[in-house]
Amino acid sequence: MFRIRPLVCTALLALCGLALPGHAQDGQTPPPRVGVVTVQPEPVPRVVTLPGRAVAQADAAIRPRVGGLITEVLYRPGTALEAGAPMFRIDPTTYRANLSSAEAQVTSARAALTQAETSFSRTERLLGSGTTQAQVDESRATLEQAQAALQAAEAARTLAQAELDWTTVTSPIDGMASVAQVSVGDLVTANQAEALATVTRLDPIEVDMYEPSARMLSLREDISAGRLQLTEKIEATLTLETGETYAATGELVAPGFTVSTSTGAVDTRFRFDNPRRLLLPGMFLRGQINLGTTDAFLVTQNAATRDKTGQLSAWVVRDGKAAQVELTDNGTYRHHWIVTEGLEPGDLLAVDNLSALSEGAAVTPVPVTLDENGVVREPAAEAPAQARPAPAAE
Repeated sequence: MFRIRPLVCTALLALCGLALPGHAQDGQTPPPRVGVVTVQPEPVPRVVTLPGRAVAQADAAIRPRVGGLITEVLYRPGTALEAGAPMFRIDPTTYRANLSSAEAQVTSARAALTQAETSFSRTERLLGSGTTQAQVDESRATLEQAQAALQAAEAARTLAQAELDWTTVTSPIDGMASVAQVSVGDLVTANQAEALATVTRLDPIEVDMYEPSARMLSLREDISAGRLQLTEKIEATLTLETGETYAATGELVAPGFTVSTSTGAVDTRFRFDNPRRLLLPGMFLRGQINLGTTDAFLVTQNAATRDKTGQLSAWVVRDGKAAQVELTDNGTYRHHWIVTEGLEPGDLLAVDNLSALSEGAAVTPVPVTLDENGVVREPAAEAPAQARPAPAAE
């Protein structure tokens, strides 16, 4: 008896015009299979990414308020200082002498005041019995002059005490101290232009982020039209130059109100905690600002393309046919375009085998899934049934 192989049977059936299931008939090519996902509008976080640069919250240039010779440098460069910590000492000899002289003037003025008070009291009591009104008025004027002299002497003493205190130059803020620009024996003058050192506050630190004015106008238009719902508290995150995400979240300090004439950008400032002093003034950063949420479609970036004019487009399957649609986007979110116009709820978005698509061509949509990065992950296909050998011919 002869056994007819399954392959031979298939060939015979094809020759007789009998197509097997799943094969094209009459030589026609079946529609291409295209992976699709169903899109629906959803609340999407509106996050804008902006370039930024770190700036110190406070940066004090230390200058002397009195002149003299530097006798001591009282701090170590690169150390953290508290407000009021001594940094330099200026020769105090002259200022001690001035204070002693001022104190002597106060003592003299106080004695003159005591004498004037006694004279005025006696003259006032004897009015009408040995003294005249003119004498009383003169005594009162002498008393007032003595009071004024005492006030002037006390003011001079206060100034002399302040100048003596200023011979110890202190830090006005908490921060990190730079290397001293003077050494022991250098002569300094009051309010000189050259700083003795600088103290920079690094914690917290502030970051200026630069937003193009055109984008700012677009955001305001979206807010006015209700397309963007702002959060109650605008916050920002940072990406360092190494690509690392900075741990702390920044809060808005001051929005920008002017547009740079050179860059056309608006400067917005955020404040970040910086306990490890990882952020330094002048460092370039990339900031992500969460403005709120907007109702939009999320379209994986792999499924959309831009033409030379920058127009974004994608393929959808409608009524079993491929159609290319133009999209309007408002940035990106987690490897997806945030699309506000161009799609309808329930549209089948083509995400796989896009090269086989052409306008109006029939296609076979195959539902697929996407991972968190927007990469296609097709469902596990069922294992095809193994062909059983035909029974042996008798």
